[in-house]
Amino acid sequence: MKIKSYQTYLFDSDGTLLDTAELIFQTFLYTCKKYGDLTIERPRVIADIGTPLVRQIQLYLGQLSDSELTLILMDYRDYQLSIYQQHLSVFPGVEETLRQLKSRGKKLAVVTSRKLDTTELYLKIGKLYDFFDVIITPESTSDHKPHPAPALKAIEMLNGNTQDALFIGDAYFDIECGQQAGMDTALVSWSHNDPHSIQPPPTYIIQQMTDLLT
Repeated sequence: MKIKSYQTYLFDSDGTLLDTAELIFQTFLYTCKKYGDLTIERPRVIADIGTPLVRQIQLYLGQLSDSELTLILMDYRDYQLSIYQQHLSVFPGVEETLRQLKSRGKKLAVVTSRKLDTTELYLKIGKLYDFFDVIITPESTSDHKPHPAPALKAIEMLNGNTQDALFIGDAYFDIECGQQAGMDTALVSWSHNDPHSIQPPPTYIIQQMTDLLT
């Protein structure tokens, strides 16, 4: 399927631009063992990528007090920062695609469930940070993916138009967020999800990031 040209492109980060699946799994493996004496299975963690971190922790460890949650979140992030260099990489074709879109005058944003500090760090490590005009993280809106608020916030900050925007992601959360915001969506084929199981279906399924350039 040929992908039309848009003026505005919104990208999820984890699983779309950055390969962080093993990093996320290893961090949850550590966290669940330490705080729940639970050996979490990799497929379960990978399937939940895209869920806001607090919600994902509670899925595995149950309801927690505010003090417990604060402690676990700090430890989770500290551990991930101690191992990210071993498990972080950029998917093929991402840098080339962003560079060409930028050269064509397109507006680019990241819309992610990852907190701002590590989002900026990982994008900088991957040499992708400077391509983006806007970065939307959980700190940016009170509602989070799959709610449309993050996508709409990005469009607002870019002075864009939802009718001329494409949301690219790797999970249901991204597709639902984009569709509820009134924009076309693209699911990457390297998603940990079966592309044909996503409901409602995305506008496009892309085989490689450079498909956006056609």
